[in-house]
Amino acid sequence: MNNPRLATRYAKSIIDLAIEKDQLDAVYDDMNFILRICKTNPDFVAILRSPVIKPTSKGKIIESVTKERVCALTTAFIKLLVAKTRELNLPEIAEAFVDQYNKINNIHRVKISTAVPISDTLKTAILSDVLGNTPLSSIDLETVVDQSLIGGFILESEGRSIDASILKDLKEIKMQFLNNEYLRRIR
Repeated sequence: MNNPRLATRYAKSIIDLAIEKDQLDAVYDDMNFILRICKTNPDFVAILRSPVIKPTSKGKIIESVTKERVCALTTAFIKLLVAKTRELNLPEIAEAFVDQYNKINNIHRVKISTAVPISDTLKTAILSDVLGNTPLSSIDLETVVDQSLIGGFILESEGRSIDASILKDLKEIKMQFLNNEYLRRIR
């Protein structure tokens, strides 16, 4: 159930409340925690989205997962979502919250996909290179391992991407052979 409008509205409301209560950074950490759970545990997301499981049961499951790991404000917000039967949108709301937080604090997300995990020194080098060659002031670097790339990397930021992967090169070579570009040049 992808509902970006609903997610944006709920994220905006929790951001406004967190700013009012001076707990914005704590709620940001909580939303990142929830996002990590959602990304690493597809069963958790499946439970949230299941129409068979009652919202009260979902609330107890969420509470057992987040108990003593999130602040009181986040706990109250999650209880509100369960009461309004919006718990299935929790991953999207957390994502929208992080996006809005980043916009408020001028943090830009950069995602780099590689075929193998990259070291911390390489991450630092990439961050310094991106900061040095762009007008961005602060960056949140996300690394993803995608073995289908074979080698190289894909760098994505703000809807733009730089594809320097071997997979892309192989696809281009394949298209050249399918189009017979070399055969036409010989004739």
